[in-house]
Amino acid sequence: MTQKTPLTELLDIKYPIIMAPMFLVSNVAMLKAGMESGIAACVPALNYRTIEELKAAITELKAAKVPGGAFGINLIVNKSNLKYPAQLEAACELGVDFIITSLGSPRQVIEKAKPKGIKVFCDVVDLAYSKKVEEMGCDALVAVNDQAGGHRGDATPEALIKELNENCTIPVISAGGIADKEDLDKMISYGAIGASIGSPFIASEEAPVSQEYKQACVDYGADDIVMTQKISGTPCTVINTPYVQKIGTEQTWLESILNKNKKLKKWVKMIRFAKGMRDTTKAAQGATYKTVWVAGPSIEKTTAIEPVKEIIKRFI
Repeated sequence: MTQKTPLTELLDIKYPIIMAPMFLVSNVAMLKAGMESGIAACVPALNYRTIEELKAAITELKAAKVPGGAFGINLIVNKSNLKYPAQLEAACELGVDFIITSLGSPRQVIEKAKPKGIKVFCDVVDLAYSKKVEEMGCDALVAVNDQAGGHRGDATPEALIKELNENCTIPVISAGGIADKEDLDKMISYGAIGASIGSPFIASEEAPVSQEYKQACVDYGADDIVMTQKISGTPCTVINTPYVQKIGTEQTWLESILNKNKKLKKWVKMIRFAKGMRDTTKAAQGATYKTVWVAGPSIEKTTAIEPVKEIIKRFI
């Protein structure tokens, strides 16, 4: 049994699903299980500390690829990612099925990857940026809506999908707010060719994060997701644990004042990002009282820690 849409044709997969790239969460084991179940799966290049580790992961995934499955990497394409040129080179040299770009111009990715037959999808949150990447030649838009986990957009899934379809000629993949097949079918009814799904896979047996993080995705639900500026200085969705409640979700008065200073704003954001990433990494990888767990409202229907293949059944 398959579910055909333009996304299944683009990536030669059985079901119109991409397991979304998740910082600290996605790994080779999860991607293998996704491919074996007939979906596409993606891992952030930044989940690997060195280019050698990234190359080893791509090589392993290529060897594990089966008919009906596909894999890709996610690249942060702005200047803050100093590893970006080497990461792109590794993806093009070894060969991946697709690349998802985030936080910057995808021009270089499109120019280098597409001649290699690698599909390029771009994270977008609004029409203006979508038009820019369409003109550059990307293959599809990943429409990050207001139900996504982590850094999300401001528009509802329906509004964003319909606006992009009405004004762009390339396909739209929806990202955010998908907890089961009913949600997936709803996105497709709005005009999406498929969906990028992340948060429900945090509580997978294959995920490398702590049992506490996984169990939190079981114990908490959509009403427990809050926006915080405490991680990167940019609003990000996290589970509203007692620690998050204690530290609050807003910038401090000092950060707020400094952020209004054009010369200091960049440095304040860099310091906040570094501290937030340290806290998030510690919470993801081991038990800590500083429980800053990134997730989206689609954990609502996560009721147990399960293998990836069982989670995928929820959507097909």
